[in-house]
Amino acid sequence: MARLPVAERRELLLDAALRVVAEHGISGATTRAIVAEAGVSLASFHYAFVSRDELIAELVNSVVAGEEMVLSRLELRGGSMRDTLREGLLHYFDVLRAHPLREKAMFELTQYAMRSPELQPLAKVQYERYYALAEQALDIAASSTGLRWSRPAAEIATILVVLTDGLTIGWLVNRDDQAARAIIDFAADSLSALAEAA
Repeated sequence: MARLPVAERRELLLDAALRVVAEHGISGATTRAIVAEAGVSLASFHYAFVSRDELIAELVNSVVAGEEMVLSRLELRGGSMRDTLREGLLHYFDVLRAHPLREKAMFELTQYAMRSPELQPLAKVQYERYYALAEQALDIAASSTGLRWSRPAAEIATILVVLTDGLTIGWLVNRDDQAARAIIDFAADSLSALAEAA
């Protein structure tokens, strides 16, 4: 393990931390638990990260960056605004279903950051990035349909984030795909009503 490059060691520890937080919560995500999950020594942890809080901050950044990458690769088929929004939300739901532990860990990390004075800015930055990501998705939808938003895209983006947060936590709790799809239909209907001819 001593020859593993720092970047790879950090990635290994981040993946392990995500699993530990999702399974045991932030209180169970001790440095020792994370290194045990990663199969590395405690010295390896301190070689890659100064502290657990640094790792947590990097974990949040890493997951949000992954979500940004997913959006950048999304290819829409086109059609009405409702169909376009529904397609994007179904894609989001597919990613949620494929990686439930990641989303579970992110909720845990957000709550932890809000309770920790030194990490509170992290939660704010996390949601600012979510809002920006949602606004980017709305811009893509408007561009692909030739429509525009009747209200500021930033305002609608906030609504979209609230809807996806509710969808996510609801599905993580009850794993009801049918209920999740009903929420997606409601979101697509409601948000598409805010689009108008360009």
